[in-house]
Amino acid sequence: MRLTFLGILLALVAACSNAASNVVQRITNRDEAGVRTLSMRLVLDLLHRPLWFAGLGFVIFSFILQASALRFGPLAMVEPLLVCELPLTFVGAVIFMRARLGRIEWASAILMTVGLAALIYFLNPHGGRARTASMLVWTIGLGASFGTVAVLVVAGKRARADRRAAFYGVATGITFGATAALMKGTVVHLSSGVPSIFTTWQCYAMVGAGILGMFLVQNALQAGKIVAAQPGITLADPFVAIAWGLFAFDERAATDAAHLGLVAGGGALMVAGAILLSRSPVLDHRGAGGSGNGGASGGRDGEQTGSPSRRGANEVAASRRG
Repeated sequence: MRLTFLGILLALVAACSNAASNVVQRITNRDEAGVRTLSMRLVLDLLHRPLWFAGLGFVIFSFILQASALRFGPLAMVEPLLVCELPLTFVGAVIFMRARLGRIEWASAILMTVGLAALIYFLNPHGGRARTASMLVWTIGLGASFGTVAVLVVAGKRARADRRAAFYGVATGITFGATAALMKGTVVHLSSGVPSIFTTWQCYAMVGAGILGMFLVQNALQAGKIVAAQPGITLADPFVAIAWGLFAFDERAATDAAHLGLVAGGGALMVAGAILLSRSPVLDHRGAGGSGNGGASGGRDGEQTGSPSRRGANEVAASRRG
């Protein structure tokens, strides 16, 4: 029980670090002009912004905290807790971006917090194996995860504007969920010493998946409105991670109809909160100044118009775990 509590604490601190990264990179990215979907040019441009590296530092710190949390707690519990970064991002927006929270922000934060608490409490994830999954399970799970990501990316390339952002957003969330599973598969080797993790294929696959996730998230939020991209980024990750925890790592959870119904209710509240939150003016550059309504604007085929300060919703609640 004490170790599980430590895992919860580390996951919450990781969420705080992610929120700090969201705010820093939101400030850095908000004047990035144009939409270059699946383009490395976007990343190269950001590398010339010193403040962006501060955001990257928070991401790395969060990555370390998440790995530590997974060492002590079940994947199906740790990953959903990281969703707390979204309400925490609002706090950062108020302090550093002079945003003002209204009814939308408070309502979404309450919905997501209550939904998350209900999901974790009634699902009651616990246990799990102390060793990694079999190669067969890894092959099936990773094949299904990244096969779905590939399909979504192809669909996104053929779609326009907000539909493209939605496809990329879900692909990003699935990638992050699979990355968390690979992280869990890596940290179970810590019992043999820190050097042992560098002899596992999961360690290098985790790094590759994390880089892919960061690449996809930048493009998801540049492809269209944040209202289209953010729900997939936010929600696909924890639900994919829960599936990995239960089916790959033998973590146990409540299975009776009553508890599963309450879990579904908690999940529905999280979905509603994420959708409402993605419509918040605080997530748009105009929210940073405390004025305006609605999300960011986008043009045809994902091309956004207007001056640099009006171009698109950029990175909020999107720098993720590894």
